[in-house]
Amino acid sequence: MTLKLPLDICRQIDAADGWLELGVPLSANEELEQVPSEWKAHPEVLLRRVWVYAEFKKWEECREISNSIVNVDPSIPEGWINRSFALHEMKRTNEAFDFLLPAAEKFPKVWIIPCNLACYCCQTGRCPDAETWFKRAMEIDEQEVKKAAIDDPDLEPLWQSKSGSTWTAI
Repeated sequence: MTLKLPLDICRQIDAADGWLELGVPLSANEELEQVPSEWKAHPEVLLRRVWVYAEFKKWEECREISNSIVNVDPSIPEGWINRSFALHEMKRTNEAFDFLLPAAEKFPKVWIIPCNLACYCCQTGRCPDAETWFKRAMEIDEQEVKKAAIDDPDLEPLWQSKSGSTWTAI
């Protein structure tokens, strides 16, 4: 369990989130730089740092920081998700799958985990497994999965494998 953040640090995190939502990651980074050093390693601060680095496609940094989040507080699903996504972006998709797989059992109600596992299966030529993971994601939150999956190029092999069949995932 991680320490609860003081209100002023929460405000800095909120400000960083706002900058990220506005698409201004440099300003988000500036907010995070102002966090006192004793709080910079807190998982909530680290998570925002991952999001900033992701905007700049600094995948190795994303992987390293996300790995730290998982090690410090494995109860934060975003650490697991972001670590694997960074690996996938680094063209290490088999590792992405392997590192995310334990999270599927640990966080059975987080739809993005089986959805990402489906993507990783598609990208490594395992469409039957991808279909199983995709269906599992749909059982958790059909609407969110549909929104995320409709334009996801990583799932394209799954749609192609089902073209001409009666299978309708979305």
